[in-house]
Amino acid sequence: MTDRIEIKAALAVTDAGEITGIAWPFGIPDRVGDSIEKGALTAPGTLPMLFAHDQAQVIGVWDEIAETQEGLTVKGRLLVNDVERAREVRAMIREKAVSGLSIGFVTKKAHRHAKGRTITVAELHEISVVAVPAHPGAQITSIKSETPYPLKENPKVENEEIETKQKAATVANDTPQVPPIDTKAFNEIKDRLDRLEAKGNRPQITGAANPIMGAEEVKAFTHYLSTGEKKSLTTASDTANHILAPEDVSDEFLRNLVEYSPIRAIADVRTTGAASIILPKRTGITNAAWVGETDARTGSQPTFAQSEIVVKEIATFVDMSLQLAEDSANVLSEVNLALAEDFGQKENVSFVSGNTALEPAGFMVNANITETIAAAPGAISPDELIALMYALPATYRNAGTWVMNGQTLAALRTLKDGNGNYLWQPSYQAGQPETILGRPVVEAVEMADIGASAEPIIFGDFKRGYRIYDRLSLAVLADPYTQRANGLMRYHARRRVGAGVVRPDAFRKLAMPAA
Repeated sequence: MTDRIEIKAALAVTDAGEITGIAWPFGIPDRVGDSIEKGALTAPGTLPMLFAHDQAQVIGVWDEIAETQEGLTVKGRLLVNDVERAREVRAMIREKAVSGLSIGFVTKKAHRHAKGRTITVAELHEISVVAVPAHPGAQITSIKSETPYPLKENPKVENEEIETKQKAATVANDTPQVPPIDTKAFNEIKDRLDRLEAKGNRPQITGAANPIMGAEEVKAFTHYLSTGEKKSLTTASDTANHILAPEDVSDEFLRNLVEYSPIRAIADVRTTGAASIILPKRTGITNAAWVGETDARTGSQPTFAQSEIVVKEIATFVDMSLQLAEDSANVLSEVNLALAEDFGQKENVSFVSGNTALEPAGFMVNANITETIAAAPGAISPDELIALMYALPATYRNAGTWVMNGQTLAALRTLKDGNGNYLWQPSYQAGQPETILGRPVVEAVEMADIGASAEPIIFGDFKRGYRIYDRLSLAVLADPYTQRANGLMRYHARRRVGAGVVRPDAFRKLAMPAA
């Protein structure tokens, strides 16, 4: 399971920069139904104090983290003497513009239930000061002053804790006795906070290599798709002119790709970091023989060779209106779906019948796959399907899948065995494929129709016999200039993938005779 930083919440702070609070009340569900058990969180001795989970806004450090009956209690220091943003946050806490704490963590173990999750193991990565915590019970409890002046009209002694849950404010008791705050500057801070909240105070962050940077990568990638400006987003190392999509964007793209490339769902799909993959291949067999107790043994000399799967590249571009790119909150989804549909269709053509030097090798053009010859050029009999299926060794037959196009499948749906039972059977359960002779059927529009000299059907164990290697899941280059006169922005996309048959004996094709 991919690690994911999650954001949960609550906090409290003092004037001197010392801040205390309850980062998470144990056993009480948050706004989305999640609860964290006592003892579930692990953390180092100190953690960074961020503002609104923005890793560019480190405002202090948490140096005391403990579990109590109330919850995860924390104490830390705002760096008010060294960081201007820390002083601004302190001012916002005084005026109750912000009063919450929010934790960022990676869930390691959790139990799902009807209303959310119960998290039993998690790694704590940071704790942020926020305006709206995920957990309503996660609040700042106190803020200590570095100067002896009072926070409110009623005088308080230096370092006295001020509880945030006070009586209702009145004109008499809610007038701050502090140096006047620049109204314009405060409004700018408040506006900036509102914009942060509008973008989402609790982003879902993915990526095991650097989980804290995951949210920034997604934000930067979205900005890049909208404007073409790279900002701080890093480029991929293997090519100088593209932007590599963040992990969660690539994952979503691959999930969408399966819808348009059905062979991916049944083949053996792997990832690689190489431009080609060399696979050992056995070309001879051993010759073991039964012997008596003292009989001489004969030696075996199996032979081996190598097969190679070369990674190929597929590329296209997508044009999107500037207004849609600027205004759409789903710009990532729009680009993903467009690319997945195009790449998936082109991939599937190659997986089935690819025979050029520029594309992956298709299984239907592999000369080493044996055939069962049909009797007539325009029709298929039930006996021919049975003969094809049982021509495979049981190891492959019992894990085999039929692949054909819709017209061929329509023709087979009318076939019956000697007892009048249809060879084709529908799916009786959601998510389960229909079957022919008890084995699943995958419809691939790229397969040939029934006709003279055609090969309309293949049956075999695709998990063992056909392998797909993904080298680069998705790379995007935004071009905001060349199509601008037409009100468009162009996204150039590319990916690298290789494929080929690794076990021809795991397949069997049905070939129609010439007319």
